[in-house]
Amino acid sequence: MANMVSLKIDGKEIKAPEGTNLIDAAELGGIHIPNLCYLKGLKGIGACRLCLVEIEGMKAPMIACTTKVKEGMVVNTKTEKVQEVRKFVIDLILSMHPLDCMTCTKAGVCNLQHYAYDFEIKESSFTRKKFGFSIDEANPFIKRDPDYCVLCGRCVRVCKDQGTNVLEFMGRGVGSRVATANDKPLQESGCTFCGSCVDVCPVNALLEADRWRKGREWDYDKVNSVCLLCGNGCDITVSTKDGQIMKVNAGAIEGSPERYICAYGRFGFDCIEADNRVTAPMRRINGELKETTWKDAIETVANALKKAGQNTGFIATAGILNEDALTLKRFASDAVKTKNVDTTASLYGDADTLISDSADLDSVDLFMLVDLNPSQWQRVLPALDAVIRRRVNAGAKLIVINSSEPKIASVATVNLIENEASVLMSLTKALIDKGLSGDKRLASAVANASVSEAVDKAATLYAEAKNPVILSSPAMYPAAANISLLKGVAVSVPIESNAKGVVMMGLTTEGKSYKDMTSGGASLLYAIGEIPLNTKPKTDFLVVQNSHMTELAKQADVVLPSSAYLEVDGTMIDYLGRLKHVCKAVEPAGDAKSHREIFADIAKAMGADIKEAKESETKKFAKIKVKPTFAPFARKEGFDVKVDEMIESINASVINGSRLLWLKEASVCV
Repeated sequence: MANMVSLKIDGKEIKAPEGTNLIDAAELGGIHIPNLCYLKGLKGIGACRLCLVEIEGMKAPMIACTTKVKEGMVVNTKTEKVQEVRKFVIDLILSMHPLDCMTCTKAGVCNLQHYAYDFEIKESSFTRKKFGFSIDEANPFIKRDPDYCVLCGRCVRVCKDQGTNVLEFMGRGVGSRVATANDKPLQESGCTFCGSCVDVCPVNALLEADRWRKGREWDYDKVNSVCLLCGNGCDITVSTKDGQIMKVNAGAIEGSPERYICAYGRFGFDCIEADNRVTAPMRRINGELKETTWKDAIETVANALKKAGQNTGFIATAGILNEDALTLKRFASDAVKTKNVDTTASLYGDADTLISDSADLDSVDLFMLVDLNPSQWQRVLPALDAVIRRRVNAGAKLIVINSSEPKIASVATVNLIENEASVLMSLTKALIDKGLSGDKRLASAVANASVSEAVDKAATLYAEAKNPVILSSPAMYPAAANISLLKGVAVSVPIESNAKGVVMMGLTTEGKSYKDMTSGGASLLYAIGEIPLNTKPKTDFLVVQNSHMTELAKQADVVLPSSAYLEVDGTMIDYLGRLKHVCKAVEPAGDAKSHREIFADIAKAMGADIKEAKESETKKFAKIKVKPTFAPFARKEGFDVKVDEMIESINASVINGSRLLWLKEASVCV
């Protein structure tokens, strides 16, 4: 824990951790120091000069974003001198900025507008300048208008910090601007369309492309929720107006390395109103799926379940919420009387490989990435890729262990591109040789392993690290976790949002497995959510319960419309083991219901009374933690669905039903 420093800011006694800059220290005391260029969590650059403050004992004003706190320091943020400088800076910026606040989309949340109001500047005292830069709006996601840019550099810095490196300054002096390499439009620049630049832009220079006349910030109702489109489970803030989602922004705490969402999470919400959305129950009549009533659909499914009995099989995506998973478990056991319940989480291998330790990524000084290929460009665990790159840029080390060479290996300190199990054995041997001790069986298992120079270097880095963390695929987790028996923490990282949650809720197979049931092992197959299955398995009756009309749903006997991921309340457990609240932003489309409501309704029609699981119940299960124990150094096989196929299935409805299809059709960053 950092030493605390005592200082005075505007006469207020403040205690701040040693090394804190004056902007953050003032914030701890509820004091705002004006700034345009500062980004919490990144080193200050002093570009805008708005954060000048006077410090007793110093001859000239100091830049608050680059000045660290000192014991006994006395700071004044609102002296006549600094206020005069700030007013001059705002006045100068306004001479080069469009003054269309009446119709500007960012009105109300524009930092420049806020400071102009504070300094009572209605019109610049300098000669007006207009550059007439061209607007970049050829893509359906982000609009760039350089005429509004105040050259704060926030977008450039956040883009570099997360490793995408698309934006940079071009030109010099007052005519300079932010541009891409060779001044290409975003879709030709390698941009991933994550929108981090939009989140940090203090003015109207960067904006969601479809925001025009869709409401001002004060028109929106905001809900903090969680994205469920991949294994990252990112925090998001959803803005709604008139019952519709208008935009989605990153929702993590400002300054956190996890303050990132990908293009899918930010722009994929329009899939909720897509043409392939299922809004009413459907039943196959004379070979065709036709809309029907909930009563008819429920009775049809209930009768079919009674007939199938123990030969019923339930398969669910590992992206359903904890409450849905727990209710499904009750539905299967108490109403249908079957043990054949499984999820796509079983495709990773043993359920135990998903329940692992948790970690605080903010303090990690060394990452070991085992058999994982996180990528912002391919949108495979993209936020994890961004987090690691940000931490590496802040000084953390990265060791990559992979049989292929992932893109993130380019920022690694050590790359061990070999068989993962063999490398882990050698690395464990090297760590034990360096004095780290653990289970005797561990030392015995690696006694004959050879240690290369690269492995020895990796072992040295790991042994010297204060807070190392191992991030592993579920397939390699048991072997990777062996190292955490010596030092550090090992975390299993699945590619589905709530894989850990459904396992903790006990939704693991006791009867037939996912593979058994999808290979014809059930007379009635009941599929819930986005299943990586396009062809109907050999089964007498198929029920598909999903929000969108997938290829599998088109072949079903009954289709039950479920709520989409922003239409229901509940909880999930992310890859770091944190219980998160998923809050409903809008009402379900049409007649769609939550998974748990549908299960309860069908159970009632079958004569069983099951209760929908509540958050208070799921919290009990969420406390489960399994400490790693010695395991053989081998890869857990059995994941016979390729990762890219599974990811495509998870995101199929979102991509095909929204503007994100443009990314695929344009072959941009995919």
